[in-house]
Amino acid sequence: MFSIPFLDIAALQSATGTVQLPGSKSISNRVLLLAALCEGQTTVLHDVLASDDTDAMLTALQTLGCEIERQAQQVRITGLDRQSLPAQAQLHLGNAGTAMRPLTAALALLVGPGQAFELTGVARMQERPIGDLVDALRQLGCAIDYLKNPGFPPLALRAADPQKLQASGSIQIRGDVSSQFLTAMLMALPLVAKERDYVIEVVGELISKPYIAITLNLLARFGIVVRNDNWQRFTIAAGSRYQSPGQLHVEADASSASYLVALGGIASDPALGQAITIEGVGEDSIQGDIRFIDAARQMGVHVETGPNWLRVQRGQWPLKAIDIDGNHIPDAAMTLAVMALYAEGTTRITNIASWRVKETDRIDAMVNELSKLGAVVDSGPDWISVAPPAADAWRSASIATYDDHRVAMCFSLAAFNPASVAVRIEDPRCVGKTFPDYFEALFALAQPKPNAVPVICIDGPSASGKGTLAAHVAKQLGFHVLDSGALYRVAGVAARQRGLDIAPEHAPALADVARSLQLVFDGERVLLDGRDVAAAMRSDAGSRDASLISAIPAVRDALLQWQRERAALPGLVADGRDMGTVVFPDAPLKVFLTASAEHRAERRYKQLISQGFDVKLASLREELEARDLRDTTRAVAPLKPAVDAKVLDNSDLSVAEATEQVLQWWRQAYAGAAFATLGHD
Repeated sequence: MFSIPFLDIAALQSATGTVQLPGSKSISNRVLLLAALCEGQTTVLHDVLASDDTDAMLTALQTLGCEIERQAQQVRITGLDRQSLPAQAQLHLGNAGTAMRPLTAALALLVGPGQAFELTGVARMQERPIGDLVDALRQLGCAIDYLKNPGFPPLALRAADPQKLQASGSIQIRGDVSSQFLTAMLMALPLVAKERDYVIEVVGELISKPYIAITLNLLARFGIVVRNDNWQRFTIAAGSRYQSPGQLHVEADASSASYLVALGGIASDPALGQAITIEGVGEDSIQGDIRFIDAARQMGVHVETGPNWLRVQRGQWPLKAIDIDGNHIPDAAMTLAVMALYAEGTTRITNIASWRVKETDRIDAMVNELSKLGAVVDSGPDWISVAPPAADAWRSASIATYDDHRVAMCFSLAAFNPASVAVRIEDPRCVGKTFPDYFEALFALAQPKPNAVPVICIDGPSASGKGTLAAHVAKQLGFHVLDSGALYRVAGVAARQRGLDIAPEHAPALADVARSLQLVFDGERVLLDGRDVAAAMRSDAGSRDASLISAIPAVRDALLQWQRERAALPGLVADGRDMGTVVFPDAPLKVFLTASAEHRAERRYKQLISQGFDVKLASLREELEARDLRDTTRAVAPLKPAVDAKVLDNSDLSVAEATEQVLQWWRQAYAGAAFATLGHD
């Protein structure tokens, strides 16, 4: 997952390939709680989503005393012992509505005399309404207090009135704000339905019925059969008791599939044999958002389905604008608003009032961010309309994501715009709520437009600190790193292992070695043919061999294409001695990092002494000066700044200071013109 302040997405051209979806958030958090409510019984859950929201639920359950064993995507849960709940607990649930609402209802019925539980979350959670759920629980005699603003978390829970709890067999709850309120009551009431039926009556229209269908389906798997009378009256029968199914597999997330379905419809050209294959969910999913594929088909997208897969390709182009009721696919319908950027005409999405009480006010968010791109957008209390910009009217945009994972994922699709304008996603880490590896998956499928992948070159003499600087810059931007010095060092080690002298007369054999390198960079380890050669390549002999082999034209030619292929999405920071002059001459930013021989020798001396080597400072300086002379006077690609390079003397700069200088240059070189006026640099 990208944990960086912003992510600049290069202009994208097409997409093709296969992706495995993560588990459904909606199902994962439901079954985690249902398993915890199977008192004393053990449930093994497979393919549970690993995300911020599920982490919030698991942490809360552990705080309450639940036994949980976690291994990869498998979770083993032993149900809570009601008699062993802690006397007090404070549960922080982040921005996870699928944890806050059901836990509020369950704990309001589980809390006993002398116990007190507090449920809270991030600032946005404290703005998300919960009053209708609290009102319904109070009808049962539950003791719930608002700790800040009435109608909103945080909440304090104390023991319910037992007489009122048994007397209140019928509960009314509004259905037109959030389906999570009804889900919470459906999951909680089996805890008290021992001797009598409990009836939930829905007041007003029930929105997002497919999410209630998920709840009813999962309740049945845990032994609770609920009578559903036309989605307006639900009965939990007397004698209901949670029973573990033993094992349960979580479906992949149908809401997350919407971005990849849209990707296929926008960017995969069947004439070129391109398609997006989505594994983990099919048309028979229990999740309502799978019906997004029907809306995509209405827009002209070609979708094939199987029992556990979808295959998507571009069909009609431009896409067809549609007028659709989005109530049945409230989360996935957001993706339609961005697909509308590629449609002919105005797309209108209605009956989406629930967008306003999600992680953010999603109607306002979509209006704001779509408008930045040049779209013509209008909205009302429960609708939004989107008309796309003309091909030459697209504008670069820095997309605010409002700590909302769906906003971030939706707007990544804008990078396929016909004008090739820049798209920045602010706070990309917010996708961790449901799809932590979303951007990695996107970049694995997408192909950039020619020469669109951004590259930063950092060249300089030995011991100037270019490798360290490159790593820090790459971390700040979420880019890949290419250490060309390491590449030549490994080539030198490989040549020695094969008994070759590194000399011009052996150029053909050395070039063959370079072409056949089987190389894997694994943190501090460098694996050559499966063996770690990090120590050998970083030795003094390794340094000398790297300098010698890099001066042989045939070897350089063999490695040149390998290096250029490292320029992959979202971008690359390449360090070496000719990155800007030879390997990436068109890079938008080239830095020539230098420092005096004295400073460089001192740095190398401290490094080697700390590793236990017995070295002399004067000798190190002489070696560096001799190497500088060789590198700057060699016939092939001598060490020198590119004509348009920024020279950075870091003799007196910290790594942090040098990193910030390069990032400032980067904003000016690559993103400055596009984003300078938006206030998010």
